[in-house]
Amino acid sequence: MSDTAVEEAPPTTGTADHGPEPERKRSGKVISREMWSMLIVPPLMVVLAFVGFVIWRQTAQLDSIEAQQLRWSEIQLRTLEHIYLTAVSAVLVVVIAVPLGIALTRGRLKRAAPVVVGIANAGQAAPSVGLLVLLFIWFATAPPFGWTISGKATAIVALVLYGLLPVLRNTIVGIQAIDPTLVEAARGVGMTSGATLLRIELPLAVPVIMSGVRTALVLIAGTASLACFIDAGGLGVILQTGISLFRFSLMVVGALLIALLALLIEWLGRLLEIATRPKGI
Repeated sequence: MSDTAVEEAPPTTGTADHGPEPERKRSGKVISREMWSMLIVPPLMVVLAFVGFVIWRQTAQLDSIEAQQLRWSEIQLRTLEHIYLTAVSAVLVVVIAVPLGIALTRGRLKRAAPVVVGIANAGQAAPSVGLLVLLFIWFATAPPFGWTISGKATAIVALVLYGLLPVLRNTIVGIQAIDPTLVEAARGVGMTSGATLLRIELPLAVPVIMSGVRTALVLIAGTASLACFIDAGGLGVILQTGISLFRFSLMVVGALLIALLALLIEWLGRLLEIATRPKGI
C-alpha cells in the first residue's frame, strides 16, 4: 500500500449531477393545473358565448316585442338588477351564516347545531318560487313592523333564506373538522378562546367556508331569475316575457344570459376562494 495519502472526494449529494439544488418555494398558495384550467376555461366560455350572442343580436330579424326586450339598455338594466340582487343577498348570507355557524360550535349551542341545520335544510328544500310568492303575499298583507317592503327587498329576504344553508353548514363542518390537538396546543401556550378562533380555527376552516360561499353564490344567482314573478326585476324578466308571449328567441336569450352570469359569478367565487385561502394550504 502506498504511503501517499489519497484525498477523499467530498460526499456527493443527490443533486450533484443536476447542479445546485433549487431553492424551495416559499410557502404560498399552490395552484394545480386543474385549478388553472378551472380559472381560465369558464371566463373564456362566457366571452365566446356572449360574442356569439352579440353577433346574433346584430343580425337577427326581430319583431317589435323581441326588439324591445332585447334592447341593449334593457339587457343592461336587467343584468344590473340581477347582479344587485345576487350581491346584496350573498353579503347578507355571509354576515348572518358565518357568525351563526361559529356560535353553533361553541359551548352549549353545539346541541342546537343539528336543529338549526335541519331548519335550514327544510328552508332550502322548499320550492324557491313558492317561497318568493309566499313572502311577497305575507309582506303585502301583513308587513312586519308596519313597514312597506318592495319586491326587491322581498326577493333579497327569500334569497338570503335560500342561500344560508351551504355557508352555515360549511362553517360548522370546517371548524369541527379541525384537529382538537391544535386547539389544545394553542390554549396551552396561553391563547384565549377568541385568539384561538381568529388565529387557528378560522384560518384553517376558511377553505371549507369559502367553498360554501361559492355554492351559495351559484344558488342565489340562479334563484334570482325567479324574482321577476314578484316584480323585482333581473334577467328572469326576459325569460318570463318569452314564456308568456311564446317568443322562443326571448326564452333562449333569457336562459343563456342567466347561465352565463351564473357561470361568471361561480368563477368569481372560485377566485375569491383562492384569494382567501391561507398560505401553505
